[in-house]
Amino acid sequence: MEATKTNQIQKILKYFLLIFAGSILLTISAKIKIPFYPVPMTMQTFVVLFLGLAFGYKVGLATVALYLLEGIFGLPVFSNSPEKGVGLIYFTGPTMGYLIGFLLAVYFAGIKPDWFNWSKNKYFDVLGVFIRLVFAVSFIYILGLLWLGYLIGWDKPIFKLGAQPFLLAELFKLFLLTALYPWVIKLNKII
Repeated sequence: MEATKTNQIQKILKYFLLIFAGSILLTISAKIKIPFYPVPMTMQTFVVLFLGLAFGYKVGLATVALYLLEGIFGLPVFSNSPEKGVGLIYFTGPTMGYLIGFLLAVYFAGIKPDWFNWSKNKYFDVLGVFIRLVFAVSFIYILGLLWLGYLIGWDKPIFKLGAQPFLLAELFKLFLLTALYPWVIKLNKII
């Protein structure tokens, strides 16, 4: 009985540490801007998808939720904070839809549906991972564009402003994460 209780406490502590470390990783990924054409990119979407793959959807969701709450409560964790504001005011700005999309993206990156392993053939598995990541990241852009359109008006070129400049960088991140998938899965098994 005592050993079981100790194991449960250790497991809970491990999850809290993973969630906290993941929120720090998300913060770092938001602050580092990598020169890319046509706009600089951050590695935030990469880290969101990585967290889903490595931690699973439950710990991934908790990690992204903590990150969002940290930002809402005024910690300068978001990409352009504190330069462009902090807290709820920054959160409800033009990037809110993208930030909320992180929750759906980490969920869909983290679930492992039965149909996912199409074959024992590693090429089909890689294709399946890539498709799952494209599906997951699409929620970031869908919610981001919907909020951006609501906020600035649908008469503006919403896709051109809120998605098009990032698609090439996003494709690069998806290919990179797909290539790293075998190592991410090994990390998942350790966790």
